[in-house]
Parts: sequence; structure tokens; C-alpha cells
Amino acid sequence: MDFASIVPALAMGVVEGLTEFLPISSTGHLILLGEVIGFQGPPGKTFEISIQLGAILAIIWLFRGTLWRIATGMWRRGSHEYYFALNLILAFLPAMVLGATLYKTVTQLLYTPLVVALALIAGGVAIIAIERVQRAPSIRSVPEIGPLAALLIGFGQALAMIPGTSRSGATIISALLVGVDRRTAAEFSFLLAIPTMIAATVFSLWKNRADLDFSALGEIGIGFGAAFVVALLVVRWLMGVISRIGFTPFAWYRIVLGVAILGWLALR
Repeated sequence: MDFASIVPALAMGVVEGLTEFLPISSTGHLILLGEVIGFQGPPGKTFEISIQLGAILAIIWLFRGTLWRIATGMWRRGSHEYYFALNLILAFLPAMVLGATLYKTVTQLLYTPLVVALALIAGGVAIIAIERVQRAPSIRSVPEIGPLAALLIGFGQALAMIPGTSRSGATIISALLVGVDRRTAAEFSFLLAIPTMIAATVFSLWKNRADLDFSALGEIGIGFGAAFVVALLVVRWLMGVISRIGFTPFAWYRIVLGVAILGWLALR
């Protein structure tokens, strides 16, 4: 492993950590960065899967207390933890079913910079519109969300199969639409990422099992570590400021980036 391979691996890991849990699309950013720097990485999706695992581990670590309380208390029917777990399960189901059904079609047809650009712009416009028209939220904790609202959020999350949409962005937008406050929407998005991303990772590993290659363990380790550390910092920061700043700044970033990509595509 030399300097020329370290820098791209580090850059991809940092971008994964920065974007996975913000409503700006990690997949879209990784596709674009890979195009710009010509990053190849270890074949067979090994690198992409590894840096995603780093981001997942960051969320598990940050919410370890909450996860432990859910795991030990969800068995008491009617408890706070019971409804917490029920809402997570219901919101996870649409992505699991639709992801398994449409995975091949989406990856073959939609993983292009043009789709990313259009999805970034559309998502940005949607966030701005929802932030402006949203009435006072009526749901201020995850257990209050309820089964129907959880399912609707889950179907919103399933839209994130389109690169550039953003899993966290689609989840948060859906949560805001059903009356969830900003901080709870972000928390639910982060926790919902755990089963969703683990399932997606396992599914991707299985689909690409014949092509997995761990020969470049140095690059994989650098990308994994960068994604873990940066995701830790990003999620801690976002949970601290989201009630004050809202999601509109991320929406404008999406729109500006999407327009810039369209310009880049037109000129290259």
C-alpha cells in the first residue's frame, strides 16, 4: 500500500462518515467522488461494504444505551421500549421487502451521476417545502410515532434506493410529514439505519460473495476507520444542533450540489 492508494481510501471513508447520516445522500456523494478521483478500490464491493460497516458501528456505539434498554425492555408489552421496538420494526419492513425485490433493477439503471443530481435537487426542494409548511409537531418521542406513521416513514425510507435521495433524508422528510419533531425524526432515522444498513450489507455480501476480495486490507482498514470516526462526530454534532438549525441548510446544499453536477455533466 502506497500514498497514492491511501489518500483515495481515506477520502472515501471520510465522505461516507460525513454523509451517511446527514440528509444529503452518502451513495450519491460516493458515486460522484469515485467518478472525480477515479477511485477503484478493492473489487467486489468489498471497500464500499467495509466503510458502510464503519458508519453503522458508529451509530451502534453512540446509541448503545438506548439499544440496550430496547433489547431488555421490549418484551414487556405496552412498555416504552415495546413501542420503540415496534415502530422500528414496522418502519424497517418496507425497505426490506422493496430492497430485496428491486435491488438489481435499481443498481443497473439508476447508479449514474445524472440520477444523483436530479434526486439531490428534488430532495432539497421537498425538504424546504416541508420545513416551511409543517405545523407544530405532535410527536416528540419515538414510542409516540405509532404503527401507521412508522409504516409511512418506512415507505419513505424505501425511496432511498434511488441514489441521491438519501436514506436519512427520505426518513426524516417522511417523519416530519407525519408530525414528528426534528430531533425525534433525526433520532428515529439514525436508529432505523441500524437494521436497514445491516440488512443491506448482508444482502450485498451475499449477492457479491463470489467476487469479494480482501487483498487490500490496508485500504479497507483506512476507509473503515475514517468512516467510523467521522460518523461519530457528525451524529453527535447533528443531535446537538438540529432543533435550532433545522434541515433547510442541508436542502440548499443539495440543490446547489445537484445544479453543479448538472453543469459538470454538461461541460465534460
